[in-house]
Amino acid sequence: MSWGSELWDQFDNLEKHTQWGIEFVEKYTKFVKERSEIETSYAKQIRNLSKKYQPKKNSREEEESKYTFCRAFLTSLNELNDYAGQHEVIAENLTSQIISELSRYMQELKAERKSHFHDGRKAQQHIESSWKQLESCKRRFERDCKEADRAQQYFEKMDADINVTKADVEKARQQAQMRHQMAADSKSDYSSYLQKFNQEQNDHYYTIIPNIFQKLQDMEEKRIERIGVCMKTFADVDRQVLPIVGKCLDEMTKAAESIEPKTDSKQVVESYKSGFEPPGDVEFEDYGQPMKRTASDTSLSNPREGKEKPTGKTKGKLWPFIKNKNKITLNSHVRNLIEGSGPEDFSHLPPEQRRKKLQGKLDELNKDIQKEMDQRDALTKMKDVYVKNPQMGDPASVDPRLLEIGQNIEKLQFEVQKFEGWLAEVEERMPSKSDTHRRSGIYETQNNTTVSNNCAQDRESPDGSYTEEQNSETQVKANTHPIPTSSTPEFDDEFDDEETLPTIGTCKALYPFEGHNEGTISVAEGELLYVIEEDKGDGWTRVRRNEDEEGYVPTSYVEVFLETNAKDS
Repeated sequence: MSWGSELWDQFDNLEKHTQWGIEFVEKYTKFVKERSEIETSYAKQIRNLSKKYQPKKNSREEEESKYTFCRAFLTSLNELNDYAGQHEVIAENLTSQIISELSRYMQELKAERKSHFHDGRKAQQHIESSWKQLESCKRRFERDCKEADRAQQYFEKMDADINVTKADVEKARQQAQMRHQMAADSKSDYSSYLQKFNQEQNDHYYTIIPNIFQKLQDMEEKRIERIGVCMKTFADVDRQVLPIVGKCLDEMTKAAESIEPKTDSKQVVESYKSGFEPPGDVEFEDYGQPMKRTASDTSLSNPREGKEKPTGKTKGKLWPFIKNKNKITLNSHVRNLIEGSGPEDFSHLPPEQRRKKLQGKLDELNKDIQKEMDQRDALTKMKDVYVKNPQMGDPASVDPRLLEIGQNIEKLQFEVQKFEGWLAEVEERMPSKSDTHRRSGIYETQNNTTVSNNCAQDRESPDGSYTEEQNSETQVKANTHPIPTSSTPEFDDEFDDEETLPTIGTCKALYPFEGHNEGTISVAEGELLYVIEEDKGDGWTRVRRNEDEEGYVPTSYVEVFLETNAKDS
């Protein structure tokens, strides 16, 4: 249906309708703009969320990255960041493909509508002007006809009157003829202009206005079509990113499916396993039999009192699930491992952790050596090229760098030998793999919980380390808490001059201990010894087997029974 034929008399309504169409385009453009802003804001919030939970660059996060569920979460965060990027793409495409296009089209639409209605008003003014001219011709014709009738009546009256002169009659007759001629001319003009007006009116209502209205109809249909295209684009913009969004979601699902509880459980063992053996069976202690001991003249109590088990607090068993707030747990030493503190030989770590740390250090050193060797090979080839082609460079210019690389390799190889020696010592002292596998259960638990009764000190050396190897820290603490040694003449003289320390209690060895370091004493599991000096906070207790044998043992390896008088003092 055509607007020109059906709505020829609805000029004003069409003007209002087309204006409403332009306002609708403006409203839809505003809608898309707000949607774009929402997508941009959403993408920003998603990116901030992903960034907020991204792991920080510290050793704690590196330690956590060993677990599959932590790696899966990191993958999900990265994919979420990419997911946010797709919403930014949506916002950009909405702006470029819809908002910008509609804004430009709206200006063209307004200009086109204005032009069509200008032509319509101009045509309306023309037909109205023609109608006024037709009315003017019609009134003139009417007036001339009336004047001709009056002139004719006057002539007939004069012609019938005998008293009127012939000249007056002739004059009246001429006047009447003139009026009739004027009326005839007016009639001709009116008839001619009427025909012209009818033609113009026909053209106006059947040609000019229909053409203008047809252009307005075409304009309106194009506007509607354009809105439809934009609405389709609005959906397509979302659909275009769905494959990438789907890929992000698939990667998140894949990351979640990559989580392996067994692997993470095994990693807990790898991270916290100490490598120590669990304690053996507790032997029956027959306190009904007298205990042989050597009494000192300066003892704080009589020998009989040393034989009785005190009623006060004593060293308990290593129960893995009991907390002891007064002692440092194994986890503190694991934190030392994570934070990278401690001596160079990692002697502050449990055997298993120390072995892994030493092995990792060896791998790093071997990689560094390989890099240096690759550089040396490259420089050697360059030097050969310079020797064969002096114009390309001076062969001697490469020598300083080659010398530096050679020195670096020597240093690294020395480091490798040093760490290999430490590693061999650790592996030699560690239990067999079968024993480790059999006994690892309780210590996995101990290392993941706070352990009672000096668990952190259970395997410490005099310097607080977990090995029996002596290092620089040991020397420092040994000065504070001197251990007698036969290799130092000056100290031997002092020790010989010292008065024999009194016995302040007894102790029982819970585990076997091999005293490799100077100043320590080897004990067998279940062996009874005399305590001559309490633990001063360094994890070591000074004991005596007989008058000639005394030394230090780890406090956590023995169960100490201090005499009542010694505790009171």
